This record gives sequence, C-alpha cells and structure tokens, in this order.
Amino acid sequence: MSLKTPIEMLYEHVKNNPEKLYLTQPDNGQIRSYTWKQTDDMVRRVATGLKELGLPKGSHVALFSKNCAEWFIADFAIMMAGYVSIPIFPTAGEGTIQYVLNHAGCKAMFVGKLDNGIEQAKAIPSEITTIGFPYAGGPETTKTWQDMLDREPFAESPVPDLDETMTIIYTSGSTGSPKGVVHPFRSLSWSGQSSLTALSVNDQDRILSYLPLAHITERVLVEVASLYSGMQIFFLESLDTFTRDVCACSPTLFISVPRLWTRFQMGILSKMPQKKLDFMLSIPLVGGMVARKIRKGLGLDDARLWASGSAPIPPATIHWFSKLGINISEGWGMTENSAYGTSSVPFRKDKVGCIGKAYDGVDIRISDEGEIQVKGLCNMKEYYLEPEKTAEVFTEDGYLRTGDKGEIDSDGYVRITGRLKDIFKTAKGKYVVPVPIESKLMENSNIEQVCVTGSSLKQPIALLVLSEDARKKDQQELKTSLEETLTKVNGSLESHSVLDHLLVMNEDWTVENDLLTPTLKVKRHVLEKRYENVIEQRYKEPVVWQ
Repeated sequence: MSLKTPIEMLYEHVKNNPEKLYLTQPDNGQIRSYTWKQTDDMVRRVATGLKELGLPKGSHVALFSKNCAEWFIADFAIMMAGYVSIPIFPTAGEGTIQYVLNHAGCKAMFVGKLDNGIEQAKAIPSEITTIGFPYAGGPETTKTWQDMLDREPFAESPVPDLDETMTIIYTSGSTGSPKGVVHPFRSLSWSGQSSLTALSVNDQDRILSYLPLAHITERVLVEVASLYSGMQIFFLESLDTFTRDVCACSPTLFISVPRLWTRFQMGILSKMPQKKLDFMLSIPLVGGMVARKIRKGLGLDDARLWASGSAPIPPATIHWFSKLGINISEGWGMTENSAYGTSSVPFRKDKVGCIGKAYDGVDIRISDEGEIQVKGLCNMKEYYLEPEKTAEVFTEDGYLRTGDKGEIDSDGYVRITGRLKDIFKTAKGKYVVPVPIESKLMENSNIEQVCVTGSSLKQPIALLVLSEDARKKDQQELKTSLEETLTKVNGSLESHSVLDHLLVMNEDWTVENDLLTPTLKVKRHVLEKRYENVIEQRYKEPVVWQ
C-alpha cells in the first residue's frame, strides 16, 4: 500500500474535488460550510500565521477545544507549518492543562469552543501564545482567528517524512498522570488509510464529529480517515442541539460510546415503555414502521454502520438496538495503537460480546498471562520523555502490552475478559474480574452506571447510578427490580464473585466531578477512594440507597 500523509491527501482533494463540500459547522443558528478549496485556503493562511511566530521546526502547538471546523483547519495548518500537534481534552481541569502544556513544552496554543473557557484559560501560562477560535464567550487570546486568516496563504506544499512526529496524544488517564503517546505520520496515516477498506468508507459518506478529537478514535477514524476517503464532516453546535445536528447530518456512519448508547435507549423508553415497544415490534409490518420511525427520530435512518468503542458495551444493549434495525459493531483500540486493533464489521449477532477480529495488518496474540498483545504499523513510537514506561509497555519482540485480558476463538474473534489492573482480590484472597459482572448488571435498564468493587471486603459489591427515568419510579418498584437482577446475576457467578449487595449512589458520575474520564470511562480508583467509607460499611439489605 502506497502511504501518503494526511496533508498530502488535502492537496489531492483540492486538486481533484475543489468545490466539493467538506466541513459543515452550525454556529448560532447559522450554517458555515467549507469546500476542500476553501478549507485549504484557510489552512494555508493559518499556517503562515504560525510560521510568523518564529517557532523552530518541530515545535509543539496545543489544540484545546471542542470539535469544530476550526479544529481540523488548525490541525492541518500545524502539519503544513512543520509543527507537532498536542490535543487537550476540552473538559480538562487546571491540573491537566498545566501538566500537558508543561510536559509537552508547548510554545503556542489554539483555544476554542469550551464550556468554561474563561475559567479554564487561567491555567494557561502567560508566555504561551494563544490563538482563539471564532466563537462567542471564549477567553481573551493573544491572537484571534481573524488575525490568522488576515495573512497571505502559505505558498509551499510541504510533504512531511513518514517518520516525523505528527502528534503527541495524552491519554485520558483513569489512573495517574497522563502519558504522552508519540505518533509519527506513519502510524496514523496507515491506520486512517487502512480503515477505509476495513469499514468500506468512501467519499459519499457523512459522519458527525462529536466525540472528543483529543481522543484517538475520533482523530483517526473520523478526522484522518476523512482525508483518505473524502467523506463529508458535520459538527455539533452544542449538546443542546445534538438531535437537530444529527438529523441535519443524517450520517451514514455513526460512532458512539456505551454510555451514550445507553442514554439513547433511555430516551426511547421514556417515550414508549418496554412492554409497549415489544408489542409494537412484534406486529408484522407495524414493527418495521415503528423501528424506522425511531431510527428517523434519532437521525440515524440513513446509517449503514453503527459502532461503539472506548469501553465495554453490554451485549443486552446491542441486542436491544438490533431489534430496531441498529446493529452496533464493537471495535477496540488504544491511544498507543492508533485505536486500530479489532472490528466487528460486518455485524454478526452470534459474535455479540466480542470486540471483533484483528484488522488486516494487525497481529494480535494472547500472552501466557492472558494479556492481549498487539503488533502493527498502528503502534506508537514511544511515550514522550518516558523511556522506562516505553520499555515496560513493549515486549522484547515488539508487541504492545495492552493491559486487557482476553481470549481468541476459533474464528479469530477476540473477547475481553477484564483489565489486568481492574482485577482485585477480596479479603478472602480470591480474585474478582469486575467487567463481566458489570455487563450483566447493566442488562437492567434502570441502571445507567455501575462499578463492581470490594478489595477490602469478604464479598464484592456493586455501586450503581440509576437512570434519570428510573429515579422517577416508585422506590419499592425499583428495589424489587434491582433485587431480581442481583439474584439473577449472582446465580451465574462463582461463589467468591457473588455480590453481597447493590449500593445505589446519590451522585452522578461525571467528567466534571472527576469520576469519569473524558471518554466516559469510570475512574475506578478515584471512585473507590472517594466512597471508601460507604463501601466498607456493612449492610443487611441486598439493595441499599446511599
């Protein structure tokens, strides 16, 4: 496969499809759409503005914003100008912002759409040149977006070497300080280009970019892949306009994360209770019409591929959506391997619960300890400035240690059985693997979030957060439902893994209160520390309200 860098692909689209629409950005009720030619013109002007800062080649430039057209444009400009991009999650707090900027040694920074931008910007050292995206309510910056556009377009069309560093992506960090994952152009270019064949993506596809671009999956499978496929990209205006913007895009490809799929499910059930939905779907002809109406209401009627990643999605959720004609394919990858590990495309109902097969060109094996290990051009070069951690994460023969336990079946499908670091030992000295238990508990649609814990207890317990609709129900009705689920789940477990009780929490787990990562994974160790006293109390009832 002839490998070209993302910026080379931009040049090709400008040459071959200059007037084709590429980026569509809703903003304050207006729609801004940019063709490939218009995108390239802005990229070149911003690249000139960056070069005028006088930074040496290879300097680090941060990107701190929610997804928007300007994020793409700034990223391409950083490539064109010969610099290295450092994305920062838009939900990052003061400590993370300062850590990443300092650790990466950033000299300049794009600051864009943020929920709490003025407060967050206080964490940015004054010596860093800041460039603001054109959205109301943002912090004051050294330069405005218009300042950058008021430049002559960069005349050259440089082609980076594939082994040059393209970006350093800091892990979202469920434990400890984020690590800077160094990706050269080769790893992300190969992964982005290879995904087109694996997922059958082409220039007629449309996708909504709304999961954080600071996360590897959105960066590779949406931004980078769009340069190889030529597909059209739509953005959100805000979470409040989510449904409107999905419908406006009418995506052919739709990628989400388990918690958002659960939210969609809750939203549907709030309008049509499960018993009524089951009845309607069971009626010939009517069932098909109901399913299509629901898909249309979600804005997903034109989708041909639905995907979920970042964390395990309960098989029950996949089966539930499948009845609506939405077949969710799980995928798996890490920041360290360009989010390019396995895929469940095409969808197979008999393989639900697996994360799919290895992509072509990716070699996956299970170590003697049961760890999933991966090798391929998708793998990172190193952790930035951390040679010891780099040495730890690679085997002697070059495989990446993923930290996931798993198994591979005779068809090559991989199943994750837990995270090595999440497995804990109870006070009885028995090991418990929490992820499969959590997945079984999530089959109860009243439960929105769950965490199985108990390293200091004789038997494990489960902390859980109820869905918004569940909280409106009668507590006795809920108690009965949860007790039935507990009995059913415990009946499927070995004696040392049987849950002593369910503990219903009175606080949501969110990014803002530091109990979720920016990609909505539970920060298990933070949760256990914060609720240590509650966890260690003894309870007689099987279901306890905090």
